[in-house]
Amino acid sequence: MRLEEADPKGLVRESYRIEGITLGECRSIFVDWALSLPQDRSVTDALRCLIAEYGPDAADHPMTATLLQGLDAPSATGRRGGRTARQREAGRA
Repeated sequence: MRLEEADPKGLVRESYRIEGITLGECRSIFVDWALSLPQDRSVTDALRCLIAEYGPDAADHPMTATLLQGLDAPSATGRRGGRTARQREAGRA
């Protein structure tokens, strides 16, 4: 994946340019980045591309830590909650 595909709006690139950026601010940017990534792009591939580009020169940067945590995130296990779950819980009570 090309860098332009992994960070189409340049959000991650810009986060590395912000002096004194905090982990919380990086996490907020990460959410914006994830929401702006086109559906047909693999989040894992994009994260690997971004880490390969920025990580080696900025190992201690909070965005690098955020991107690495993104790789460790658990995958979705399916829908939870909703009407069916509430009905099951009500039946057990």
